[in-house]
Amino acid sequence: MKAFVIDKYKGPVHETEVPMPEVGPRDVLVEVVAASVNPLDKLVRNGEFAPLLKYRFPLILGHDVAGVVTEVGSEVTDFEVGDEIYSRPRDLRIGTFADHIAIDHADVARKPANLTFEEAAAVPLVALAAWQMLVERASIGAGSKVLVHAGAGGLGSTVIQLAKYLGAHVATTAGTNSAELVSTLGADVVVDYRQADFTDVLSGYDLAIDAVGGDNLMKTLTVLKPGGLALGVTGPPDAGFAKQLGAPLPFEFVLSLLSEKYANRLRSTASITRSSSCEPTDRSCATWPDSTKRDIYGR
Repeated sequence: MKAFVIDKYKGPVHETEVPMPEVGPRDVLVEVVAASVNPLDKLVRNGEFAPLLKYRFPLILGHDVAGVVTEVGSEVTDFEVGDEIYSRPRDLRIGTFADHIAIDHADVARKPANLTFEEAAAVPLVALAAWQMLVERASIGAGSKVLVHAGAGGLGSTVIQLAKYLGAHVATTAGTNSAELVSTLGADVVVDYRQADFTDVLSGYDLAIDAVGGDNLMKTLTVLKPGGLALGVTGPPDAGFAKQLGAPLPFEFVLSLLSEKYANRLRSTASITRSSSCEPTDRSCATWPDSTKRDIYGR
């Protein structure tokens, strides 16, 4: 089958032929209809998680997938051939940039019927991250105050919608051209980062989510209420930065979503997607020539 792989960290992503994946007793074999590209793929390609995750080469990249089940393992009873699914395969079993992928059935959920395959493939990683941060880590609910930076991005747009679904007051930072979009998604306060400093207008937040990094992380701490929580998602923690902060401080990093039980969270987000207006913000799709595809994956 065809796949896009790297042969070493920081090496080019290239198309090649690889063997069909082996299907274990707990696995489902999925024919990939759509896969999305995430910043996490770049981090993995560059070796940012090498101390934590021991990948083998050649490595097929890709963390999000939507497709159709074509085979089930002997112990799988909750899926059957022909089921339309979406998934974020667990770490060390990624590889959605391929014709097929074998996934542990515990990491799979049925695709919401109101989403296309292309839309569904854009959901798992950001939806799981949003669920973990808002529900599992911060227990966000009615009356909570949430700040999410870069609200027009894939993660930010998902966090805004889920936070509003949970009843929170949501503030976000965005560019001038994105202000209308994030307001439509539900943001109560929009700070144009080109026109204002968010630290001058925001305060008392229960949770702040930063997808910008750098100095923005330190500034974000100043808008939290006592006991508030800041979560950064731009990459692995830097030891020097941790020393600068000192412990304990209301700051944690969400790294590579190492938890292995994704399916229950995906099913929860699927039910929200079916019953509310939450949806991916980019509904466009294109079929790329092979040369263009190689260029995109190689960036």
